[in-house]
Parts: sequence; C-alpha cells; structure tokens
Amino acid sequence: MTDNRRIGVSRRGILGVFAATAVVAAPTFSNAFSLLKGAGDIRRIRMYSGRTGESIDTIYWVEGEYIPEVLKEINTFMRDWRSDERIEIDPRNVDTMAAAHRLMDASEPYMLLSGYRSPQTNAMLRSRSRGVAKNSLHMRGQAADLRLSSRSVGQMAKAAAACASGGVGKYSRSNFVHMDSGPVRTWGG
Repeated sequence: MTDNRRIGVSRRGILGVFAATAVVAAPTFSNAFSLLKGAGDIRRIRMYSGRTGESIDTIYWVEGEYIPEVLKEINTFMRDWRSDERIEIDPRNVDTMAAAHRLMDASEPYMLLSGYRSPQTNAMLRSRSRGVAKNSLHMRGQAADLRLSSRSVGQMAKAAAACASGGVGKYSRSNFVHMDSGPVRTWGG
C-alpha cells in the first residue's frame, strides 16, 4: 500500500511568502550564481517520490534564513526509503536543486530517485551496479538523483552545472541526473 502523505508549506513559510517581494532560488555557495538576491529572497523545492507516494512542495528559505522546521520535512522526505533512516540533508544541495529547477523554468516537480542512503543500502546498490560509489555523498546527505519528464538529462545537467556548486553526473541510459554538494565536477554521458 502506498502512503500518499503530502508534506506541505509550513505556516512560517506561508507568512514569509506574503512578506516577500521577489521569488528567488539561489545557492549559498560563494561561487554559485545569484538571481535577484536581496529583500524578498525566498527559495522553494518541489519533488515527489514514486517509491513512497509522497510529495513535497515547500518554501525552505525566507529573507536570508533557512526554516528549520521545513529542513526537517526535507530530511524526512529525502530519507532512505528502504530502511526509513534519515539524516540531515545538506541545505546547499537543496539550494542547487532548487536553483537548477528555476533555471530550467520547469513547472513539474522533480522525481526523487535517491536522496539519503544508509551505508547498508549503498553497499547493496554497489553490489548490483558499478555506478555506485563506495563513499557516496548520498550517505552524507549531500546528493540526490533526480528526473524530470519535461526536460532531458542534458538540460538538467546543464542547469545544475551552471550553478557551479557541486558535482553533476549525467546518467542518460537511466534517465536521471545526480546533483551533489561535493567538489565541483561533472561526469557521464
């Protein structure tokens, strides 16, 4: 049975939206791009999981501050669905995902294929595929594998790479893009 919970916008997030004067999703990295930074700055992330049936559409940053309650919701949403384990997701990675989404001007939410992975889940996946890193940033809450049906892998990777704020892997044969908050680098085809 699929759990169709919806993780939504917090009360504080809604109040921040009304106070905001511009909508922006920009990473916090010093070398990352910035769109209309300043007063009214808000950041939003939209994703769903085909594995759990859950979705999230939330504002997680308002006026220069992350919203702690919303970051906890993101941690829950991006948990290891196989073991139900969760850790703190690196907000810098959420910033990159949100900024890339905004650059693509996509209206659909990301499909989250993989967020946090426990060491046991990562080892199991590694035993099945050469493409899974032994010390994957997924195990640190610093990576996400994402898909959009309205954008190609190339378009997604280009948008994420434009942020210059972490790793971007193209997995064209599997139709997803890996985005992480590790060193800036690109790979795949």
